[in-house]
Amino acid sequence: MPGARNNKVYVLATSRSWNEGMAERLSARTGYDFVLITSKEDLTTAHLTSINPEIIFFPHWSYRIDASVFGRFESVIFHMTDLPFGRGGSPLQNLIVRGIYETKISALRCVEEMDGGPIYLKKPLTLHGSAEEIFLRASKTTEEMIVEILEKKLKPIAQTGESTLFKRRRPEESNLAVASSLDQLFDMIRMLDAEGYPNAFLDVGDFRLEFTRAARKQDQVIADVRITLAKQKKVSRHD
Repeated sequence: MPGARNNKVYVLATSRSWNEGMAERLSARTGYDFVLITSKEDLTTAHLTSINPEIIFFPHWSYRIDASVFGRFESVIFHMTDLPFGRGGSPLQNLIVRGIYETKISALRCVEEMDGGPIYLKKPLTLHGSAEEIFLRASKTTEEMIVEILEKKLKPIAQTGESTLFKRRRPEESNLAVASSLDQLFDMIRMLDAEGYPNAFLDVGDFRLEFTRAARKQDQVIADVRITLAKQKKVSRHD
């Protein structure tokens, strides 16, 4: 594709900073124009119609995609499970709490049924390291998947097999008080150690201890801790 410039335009919509350089790299690699959208306010049919993209790619988009968008434009989303296993929310965290450390990224067409669309392709992904390290690794894999979809003009194929559903995890599920082993505690800290995620925590008296940068040693876990006044934080949320 490089050197074979044409007027096709694609949209890359992402709500995570680690994907924002992807549009420029994809333009250089494919010879196509990629328009970057990072705000849900910009993901309107009116704005998209003015761009007129061939396909909208959604690497890590945290917002609901309106039916008026995926009904009008071919929309490709990326999910961190081997679909149809693990449809639904918080796939990274739900996999790790189940002791699953190897998965696949599925590229699928966005449809009304959550994560139920046909599959373009899947690629393996390891879930070791912090959440941010995993997301950075996933970003590179996703970029390769987009190139392959365009190069091979892949058509999606309907999902087969029994589906399972993950529930979106709630912030209170990040409480380390439920951990019963060092391995479990280590996993809970690292799986939430990324931009935009509530860190694993412990409430001690009036204080909240939030943990990041965990390292697993033979008989211990070493991590950074940030201490804040828990009651003060709760009051501020009601102001």
